[in-house]
Amino acid sequence: MRFWTFAGALAAASLCTGVANAAGIKVGQPAPEATLSLIDGKPIKLSELRGQVVVLNYWATWCAPCKVELPMLDKYYRIQGKHGLRIFAVATEDSLPIKTLKPLFGALAITPVRRIRGPYGDYTALPTNIVIDRAGIVRYSKAGAFDLADLNRILVPLLKEPAPATAD
Repeated sequence: MRFWTFAGALAAASLCTGVANAAGIKVGQPAPEATLSLIDGKPIKLSELRGQVVVLNYWATWCAPCKVELPMLDKYYRIQGKHGLRIFAVATEDSLPIKTLKPLFGALAITPVRRIRGPYGDYTALPTNIVIDRAGIVRYSKAGAFDLADLNRILVPLLKEPAPATAD
């Protein structure tokens, strides 16, 4: 009986940690194009965000690490957003309905996403974070919650990089 309790706990823990799993998302490679459908219905293409550092944070209302990470990401964004940081919170389909989440996102500064069209779905572990630099290159893709040290280690150097020159 103890084995099954341990196995069940291990399986549940694997849902909140592990390796990010998305076809076409490779660190060091250009981020595949995708369209983010925001909670208000507005679409944004990832290519429109070039020149900014982008974090795609996949989370769910039932995920305990996500409940800690989301407010921290919001606070970090409020401080670093002026330096070209954009954070998008992608609620998974098994989370609460969008109408229930709207009050939560009314209090947060980060941008809520209803869905992503493109090769950015099907994560088996939550939270999962993808970081895309100013030039549109995937610089980080991993399951597991960020802590403040992770954010500073990963994002601050990217925020210090100049935006790439645009072709006219």
